[in-house]
Amino acid sequence: MRLTFNWRKFSTVHLKLVDLSHSIEDGMKAYPGFPSPKIGAYFTHADSAPRYENKSSFYIGKVEMVYNVGTYMDSPFHRYENGKDLSQIPLEKIASLPGIVIDGAPEGREINLDSNENLEGKAALIRTGWDVRWGSEGYWEPGPFLSEESVDLLMKSKPSLVGVDFWNIDDVANLSRPAHTKLLAAETPIVEHLCSLSSLPSRGFKFWAVPPKIVKGASFPVRAFAEF
Repeated sequence: MRLTFNWRKFSTVHLKLVDLSHSIEDGMKAYPGFPSPKIGAYFTHADSAPRYENKSSFYIGKVEMVYNVGTYMDSPFHRYENGKDLSQIPLEKIASLPGIVIDGAPEGREINLDSNENLEGKAALIRTGWDVRWGSEGYWEPGPFLSEESVDLLMKSKPSLVGVDFWNIDDVANLSRPAHTKLLAAETPIVEHLCSLSSLPSRGFKFWAVPPKIVKGASFPVRAFAEF
């Protein structure tokens, strides 16, 4: 008996990818108080051409920056000296996660979540629309943050990852940083500075945010995206 496979039957499935990351550019604003990234050439195409007898040329770039630039992920090591660093986070915690968008309309600045949804094994993405300020000084004004009650609610739901579309999941005036403290203690990575969550439905997508595998990596930019 000969088996045949009809490829046309399976050719109507299409993936849609939505980029949820900010671009990183030379001299852009980093986290307040941190230096801007320096992005340039180690050697340019013109510099490299003589190495190849002008038969080819290559650009070799270099980057000097703090970890906290653009859309980035915080590992447990970011908060805890003995916590897992970026190289120790399992891919299952940060890749191809069922995504849930939770609209967090701040009352003033504080976000109080009231969702009792089971988030275990999922990426919980908090959407406020603050990302539209990106590129302006207004982005770095005191922004939204999760209330301690909301953090406790997330802890009970056990998400695999928590992401936000603003610049700090905590109230920057609260030096105890309860969201970072509790979520990273539970080995729940945090992704800050997401964007374009307005393009996502509340559910029905997969979320990806994978940083380089850096030993002693506390935080690092990610290319976060959603897959339908």
